[in-house]
Amino acid sequence: MSFTKKTVIITGASNGIGRGVAKEYAENGASVVLADLDEQEGVRFVEELKKKGYEALFVKTDIRKEADILHLMDVTRKTYETVDILINNAGKALFKSLYDLTIEEWDDMINTNLRSVFLCSRAAATYMRDNEMGGAIINLASTRAIMSEPDSESYAATKGGIVALTHALAASFSKENITVNSISPGWIETGDYEALSDKDHKQHFSNRVGKPEDIGRACLYLTASENDFVTGVNLIVDGGMTRRMIYEE
Repeated sequence: MSFTKKTVIITGASNGIGRGVAKEYAENGASVVLADLDEQEGVRFVEELKKKGYEALFVKTDIRKEADILHLMDVTRKTYETVDILINNAGKALFKSLYDLTIEEWDDMINTNLRSVFLCSRAAATYMRDNEMGGAIINLASTRAIMSEPDSESYAATKGGIVALTHALAASFSKENITVNSISPGWIETGDYEALSDKDHKQHFSNRVGKPEDIGRACLYLTASENDFVTGVNLIVDGGMTRRMIYEE
């Protein structure tokens, strides 16, 4: 799979999963546009990529604001002349008793995690529909869209909404040759991987906890032009964790 001459926008790309996804695309020849509020780390990461000979750009973006999103798309188009792939990765988590959760916190979660996916996808598609080969959109959901722990209502609602929004967008954008898929990561360790215990790894059929590059490779698969038969799906990337039956002893 080659992404040479492709332009990829990744939201929330300064750190964590988004950073890993951006690295995978850069290493496979794409021009990557990093959108994030963390300007210091984003600029540092762009410089790191450029030193390796990759093409990269940072655009400070608050994905809760439509004006910022439109600016991101405009800068990308003016810089690289095309918008080919969008990875809606930016988001936040909140675990708080539903009795204490404020309506302001609920609304912020919806605006950050879910509304932003709609706004970014619509803005990107405005440019993608002019491409001869169309485009591809990936929305980062979570296995928490299908399973839960207590006090996760706002987070679960946004991730479940992303899965539903994904197949709705796939239907609407099909006539414009734009594929839309979601990825639901399980446990993806973005901190000290070496500090994980054997028990942590053994919770997975894969016998290991996930890494950001696992999600990056899934994104490459779903956005490769030769895989345009895959659209409207939610790909669970969790090492089999959600399929493992667990009994308390």
